[in-house]
Amino acid sequence: MTRQTCVAMLLVLLAWAPTRAKAGPQSARSEKANKSAVATCPVTLPRSARSFGKRMPGSDAISLFEPGTSHWKPTLSVGLWPDGTVVFQPGGPGSIEPDGSLSMKFAWTRGAGLRGKLTMHGKRLDAPAPPLRAIIPEGYGDTGFQATGLIFPTEGCWEVTGEVGDTRVTFVTRVVKLGERK
Repeated sequence: MTRQTCVAMLLVLLAWAPTRAKAGPQSARSEKANKSAVATCPVTLPRSARSFGKRMPGSDAISLFEPGTSHWKPTLSVGLWPDGTVVFQPGGPGSIEPDGSLSMKFAWTRGAGLRGKLTMHGKRLDAPAPPLRAIIPEGYGDTGFQATGLIFPTEGCWEVTGEVGDTRVTFVTRVVKLGERK
């Protein structure tokens, strides 16, 4: 992968990266529900050892994640939200699909020696819900960076697993929708 390609992917990733905007005032009821969800969802917090734009140890791959925003095994990593919560709010990243499901982009990287197609599956942990859906574009090849879209059918506490061959990374994230999108 050329340096120009890495820089281009980096710019695309930055354009898609979630920003943390402060939500407006919420009712006492929604604050209580939010605190309850926080207490009951064992979110995976990002690790902080990787560095943005630096070579991954023992690899020719360049990490596209900022420090403190990824979760990984030695050869497979995923970019996570800093506090383990994917937030959908007016003017924020992601989209609400016509069926009401919530779609957000997630970046994955296959490190040195890991080749193959990325597959993903997930389930809601705190209530019954249809399974997670994933969009995994074909154009990225079977090594290195892989952009994906995760489609959460509902808000809640979700366990997501990405796999390439026998290598698997699982994380838990909270999905919250604040306000209405127009």
